[in-house]
Amino acid sequence: MTLRATTAGAVLAATALLGLAPQASAAPVPQPQAATAETRVAAAQAAAAPDTLATLSRFFAREGQLSAAAARPRIEGEAIPVHHLSPDFVAGKAGAPVARLEFLASKAVSSDGQQAALWTAKTEAGWQVVNIATGDDEFRYARLGAERLPGGTVFREPQIDGWYVAGANRVLPLDEDAVRAVGAGGTTLNAYRARVGAAYGDKLPGSAYAEGGVAGGYAEPGPQDSGAPVAMAAVGVALALGAAGVSALRRRRPAVA
Repeated sequence: MTLRATTAGAVLAATALLGLAPQASAAPVPQPQAATAETRVAAAQAAAAPDTLATLSRFFAREGQLSAAAARPRIEGEAIPVHHLSPDFVAGKAGAPVARLEFLASKAVSSDGQQAALWTAKTEAGWQVVNIATGDDEFRYARLGAERLPGGTVFREPQIDGWYVAGANRVLPLDEDAVRAVGAGGTTLNAYRARVGAAYGDKLPGSAYAEGGVAGGYAEPGPQDSGAPVAMAAVGVALALGAAGVSALRRRRPAVA
């Protein structure tokens, strides 16, 4: 199942788990301006709020392996910044960085060891958890990127679910999806710009592709869909669920050492 194939299911999961009214689409969550000490504290407070912990209990109990009462979720460590491929970089705008800050992530752990990432962003109602994704991708790749290229920017290319670290005019892959895109040895920043420009340049916000898509520009997966590039309009919070959403499924790929 591709990442896009999980989108509809994740929206339904959010509706059922959180009691949200179904929506045809939701406005993308605004990106935080910077991962300052203040924003980290605000993200941490949202992640540790009683309502969030109650939702996490139900989230961790969703497969019936333990009860919600027994889940006893806890937040571990500090909130970390998570970057995604920047539409401005794809468009070739002068001086645009390869990635932009999309949200802050906090790690949640249940009593039986399940892990999840709480995606937190500043909405019109203040700092809120806007998505819960199973696993620890955000934290694992942040660590791996710091090891491979200290001081580099770790970022995700959501269209292929690939993780990279960029710095010193190089883009290095951190998982198998990224290796398939740029090779095991990585590529130059200019070569990467050319690749993503060719793949997504006609799918940016405001394009005919984005305006004809769903969920902020993502196309509906076809019966033979194998993970082809999707639109950039919802490149921020990939599922564009608005209020706190739940992504019960996420593809897993081995990291690249």
